[in-house]
Amino acid sequence: MRLISTKSAKPGTILAQTIYNDNGQVLIQKGVLLTERLLNRLSNQGITYLYIDDELTSDIQVQSAISEKLRKEATDAIKGAFFEIKEKGAYDRSYLLEKKGNQLSSVIERIINEILDRDEALSMLADIFITDDYIFQHSLNVTIYSLAIGTEMHLSRKELSEIGLGAMLHDIGKIFLDQEILQKPNKLSDDEYEIVKSHAQLGYDFLRKNNNIPSVVAHCAYQHHERIDGSGYPRGLTGNDIHKYAKLIGIADVFDAVTSNRVYRDAMLPHEGLEILYAGAVNLFEKEMVVAFKKGVAVYPKGLTVELSDRRKGIVVRQNKSLCDRPVIRIISEDNKALTKPYECDLSKVVNVMITSCHID
Repeated sequence: MRLISTKSAKPGTILAQTIYNDNGQVLIQKGVLLTERLLNRLSNQGITYLYIDDELTSDIQVQSAISEKLRKEATDAIKGAFFEIKEKGAYDRSYLLEKKGNQLSSVIERIINEILDRDEALSMLADIFITDDYIFQHSLNVTIYSLAIGTEMHLSRKELSEIGLGAMLHDIGKIFLDQEILQKPNKLSDDEYEIVKSHAQLGYDFLRKNNNIPSVVAHCAYQHHERIDGSGYPRGLTGNDIHKYAKLIGIADVFDAVTSNRVYRDAMLPHEGLEILYAGAVNLFEKEMVVAFKKGVAVYPKGLTVELSDRRKGIVVRQNKSLCDRPVIRIISEDNKALTKPYECDLSKVVNVMITSCHID
């Protein structure tokens, strides 16, 4: 299968990866012939990229970040927790959080197990969803990315469990905000932006009152928008005053935000999101954590067409563990001439060749 942009897909193209809604229900099954109507619907729903059947890549299969069953259960658990907490009074919210917290912790343990059992780098582009409420998928995605970083940093199982819960609840303060502002399709006013920023304080205030939630989890909600140079919010903390977990979750939060499909903009490709993280690796983010992210997440996902520094073009066919920016490429053209017999180039073994650009048209 090959990765292309939805806008460049032509009617008659065959979909190679099933598209789901955020309840885990199939919206468009793989193998379906894409019509102009279907392509327009996907574009209007904010789907930026698709996997399609392609003769040159028929043997390439992409692995979901976590199993479809676990993703559905995790999304349902997050949704159920957030909805029920929002609807209840202060006393009932505390009781519900204790009850739902156990359920979320159970899901997190299973996510950790699946990440630890993976034999290749994590790629979210394999998971194509149409969602009506960004916050639930975002909370799950940030959890998965955070655990991938923590795993590469060789954190203990206890630390991973705490990070997972902190990531899953990092945006819980948003349930107390005006949903019209959160889902506004265009630029927020200054006043609206200040309201949105208050979610960090609201989340902290709510979580810290529950004795069954570790205090570090509350600080993840409080500090995930803090930056090491003091430019973040809500308190403008610097350096070691920001908890390690919050720094880590902040990286996952930014990456998922820029690489997710949104109504008001197209998603970036993973390597573009990584460039943003590296640009902030001196002033905004801990470089050690950005490097760990790079090792654990597929920067150039399978099926992506790339151009190399020696003018060869090819398609990513495999990832190299912990060298996610140096994948194995199936070379399909040299000097703009298509090859009758494509061959593989392992960039982990050819150090003088770099990926210079990506093509999704």
